[in-house]
Amino acid sequence: LWKNKIAVLVGDYLLSKGLLLAVSNKDFRLLEIVSEAVREMSEGELLQIEKARKLDIDESVYFEIIRQKTATLIASCCAVGAASAGASEEAIGRMREFGQLTGIAFQIKDDLFDYEKNNKTGKPSGIDIKESKMTLPLIRALNVAPSGESRKIMRIIGSRNPDEKDIRMVLDFVNSHDGIGYAK
Repeated sequence: LWKNKIAVLVGDYLLSKGLLLAVSNKDFRLLEIVSEAVREMSEGELLQIEKARKLDIDESVYFEIIRQKTATLIASCCAVGAASAGASEEAIGRMREFGQLTGIAFQIKDDLFDYEKNNKTGKPSGIDIKESKMTLPLIRALNVAPSGESRKIMRIIGSRNPDEKDIRMVLDFVNSHDGIGYAK
């Protein structure tokens, strides 16, 4: 509704309000959990920026990026919820792990939406392609396709300004080379 920039700004505002509440209540454990998450998320964003320029993201790098950027956020929310209710460190750790696994699954599913032809989520197809994002469905398809086809697709991804025909070609490529099934 409000575009990405405003959504991010509101998220930053809510984060600062939460941090201020933790400070006013002298709940330093919550501050530690959230601060660690912000550090990890920032590192993940920097890793993605570095790798996106070279387009050399393999599965292990992909999983590290989504762990840091998405899963860490959900993991910290789960850990903060447990910590704020007075849970033990063991329970906080279990909730963090639950959140991390949920975040990884969430991000893979979100990445799949970009390649679905009949997407009913409202998220338009091809956005990740336009942004030159190397996601699991694309990485898988590139790994199993003949090298000539993969090189052609990589040229499109690296072009930074693919047209609708190019985007359709990448969508078809991922759908026909096990990218969707593998990611699911």
